[in-house]
Amino acid sequence: MTAEPVPHLNTGSHDLPVSPALDAFMGTAWAPSPLPAGARVPGHDATGPRRRRLAAAFPGERLLVPAGQLKVRSNDCDYRFRPHSAYAWLTGLTGEDQVGHVLVIEPDGESVLHLRPRSPRGGGSPYGSEFYRDRRYGEFWVGRRPDLDEAAALTGIRTAHLDDLAKLLTGPQPATRVLTGVDPALDALTGRSTPANGPEDAALATTLAELRLIKDAWETGQLQHSVDLTTTGFEDVVRALPTALRHGRGERWLEGTFNLRARAEGNGTGYDTIVASGAHACVLHWIRNDGALDPTRLLLLDAGVETDTLYTADITRTLPLSGTFSPVQRQVYELVLAAQDAAIATLRPGASFRDFHRAGMRVIAEGLADWGVLRIPAEQALHEDSGLFRRYTLCSSGHMLGLDVHDCAKARAETYLDGVLEEGMVLTVEPGLYLQPDDETLPLELRGLGVRIEDDLVITADGARLMSGALPRTVDAIEEWMGTLLG
Repeated sequence: MTAEPVPHLNTGSHDLPVSPALDAFMGTAWAPSPLPAGARVPGHDATGPRRRRLAAAFPGERLLVPAGQLKVRSNDCDYRFRPHSAYAWLTGLTGEDQVGHVLVIEPDGESVLHLRPRSPRGGGSPYGSEFYRDRRYGEFWVGRRPDLDEAAALTGIRTAHLDDLAKLLTGPQPATRVLTGVDPALDALTGRSTPANGPEDAALATTLAELRLIKDAWETGQLQHSVDLTTTGFEDVVRALPTALRHGRGERWLEGTFNLRARAEGNGTGYDTIVASGAHACVLHWIRNDGALDPTRLLLLDAGVETDTLYTADITRTLPLSGTFSPVQRQVYELVLAAQDAAIATLRPGASFRDFHRAGMRVIAEGLADWGVLRIPAEQALHEDSGLFRRYTLCSSGHMLGLDVHDCAKARAETYLDGVLEEGMVLTVEPGLYLQPDDETLPLELRGLGVRIEDDLVITADGARLMSGALPRTVDAIEEWMGTLLG
């Protein structure tokens, strides 16, 4: 009888050798350390209905939804792991310990979680030394995982060992769909060689996105919590301005200030924080954040705290680093604010998703024409075969928000971009003007000004609720707010 092969251990080049005596000693005298009785994943009662809705969309088929794999940052250092949003939405499991796990929904609708259980401590198991030797999965290196029974109690889902998945996928198979492009090992195991392996798998990704378009009350509460934490982070940034203004890379000082709040109160940031001062604000996704701060310029801060349940806010404020807007800064800011007000006014169930963007862009185009920047009438510039106003405001004015900052991105156009708003949808409204420093169509006093105002809203039965209303939006309110925080 041959011995069971010892699983590969992820060890480092500088790890010390382990003697048989030490290995034997490490396997003895460990006290039990169970999870607290009655522990459940957040949102536990919502995940079962979500899985049933997904199964009903593909009756008689097997569905595989992976958490994902670690990705190497450099050499033997991995990026911090975050499970895929669809996996988190269906299971409630959001921790860094979910690496490689796969949710299987069987043709009869039963769900099974294939997990890497807690490493046993000795006792002759082939995994017996993993807990103290394996850098990627060992408990001494990355923390404790639940065992199979504990994971089942946490989630309400039947569990199986991750090693059993390969056997499950061997031999005759039912019709199977895989959320591809998330876990290369699973893609290889199921013969999916590309992220989009055909219409069947694409349909699974689409359905998962569309099921998440409307948030339930628990999800909206999580998003409000994220918005509230983000509001506090913005206050932290304003209080840090005097120190940041003295620092050679003040943008990065402010990035660290916000990210401290995000990491202390939540899982971290929902996306890379944008801290863009002066002309850097004209770079739509400025994340270098390596500039000094000039007190005569504006600061564009685009940031969101991701909660421990992985829901994120997405808020932008453009602030005067001196605490007071100059006349030209006020001029640009108030045009963007008017555009945002016009956009928000369109939000209600039954409205086209694109209506708020169109409303905001009409205000922007008319303002640019009034300034003489647009040398054609606004109505002409707004026409689809022109769009010349977009030179100064290139991107869309908002997007869905949830577990991802650009949530539900795989949804079909007819249900999202070309669809209508419904109660429970959460979205951002974020018009902006980005007046490039080298744009010779602009007067000198406007060059290098970038302004974006972004808020998070939930569609209600009769309109929309501004979730981020605790952060001031008007010029006067911002100046008063900054003055109070700066003392």
